[in-house]
Amino acid sequence: MRSFFRLAAVCGALFLSLHAAASDTKRYVNIVFIGNSITEGAGLANPVREAPPVKAALYLSKREGIGAVKYANRGRSGCTTVDYLPETGTLFPWATAAADQFSDETWADLVFSIMLGTNDSAISGTNGAPVSPGDYAVNLRKIVDRLLALYPTCRIVVHRPIWYSPNTYNGAKYLEEGLSRLQAYYPEIRRLVADYGKRFPGQVFLGDTEGFDYFKEHHLTDFQAEEGFAGTFYLHPNPQGAVHLGEHWGKAIYEALGFGSEEK
Repeated sequence: MRSFFRLAAVCGALFLSLHAAASDTKRYVNIVFIGNSITEGAGLANPVREAPPVKAALYLSKREGIGAVKYANRGRSGCTTVDYLPETGTLFPWATAAADQFSDETWADLVFSIMLGTNDSAISGTNGAPVSPGDYAVNLRKIVDRLLALYPTCRIVVHRPIWYSPNTYNGAKYLEEGLSRLQAYYPEIRRLVADYGKRFPGQVFLGDTEGFDYFKEHHLTDFQAEEGFAGTFYLHPNPQGAVHLGEHWGKAIYEALGFGSEEK
């Protein structure tokens, strides 16, 4: 009988040990979101609570295997890849300063989530516009190269820029020409990610690719209706759209962390 109780005690201790080990396998994630006004949460009543990065972090925090998520929103209205080039010293240091705040948390995964291109595609009115697909790829490569050099173990997720209406014309001029150029950036992103996959396996990932079609279909319900020089246009997610965009980003980041795709 004593042997039985000793065995039970050992098994119980082993169970607790395994349970603790399983708990310790949860991933802790720090994310720096790099983007423009869409990432920033332009037009939302309370971007600190409603912007897409907030919703992406919330989505991730509820996924199996994720312990906790911290994030920094480095979206800046009107910015292009030109503004984020490391050599300009404009917005790139703002992003790295956020990443450096996480530097002591070596137990956590550092992820950079990038969605740039909307303002690059403009006909005029933004820095460097119009940015050709080739130059867009060159700029993205410079940004990614520098992030990999500064943070050798980081993961970088590059999302496809989302749709905007072909009459978009506010402080900058986009229109049909801009939308066509925006769509030409997508193959460049795919090629860039494929190249990094050979040279830096497991570090640079193709992020969300579904948001473009989603917002094209649901712009009346998920975008803010804004008045511009060519009529009512659709460019920025409303609160409902910000939730959906955040979830699109969150799913892509979850995959990049090695959890595999989720059934939709």
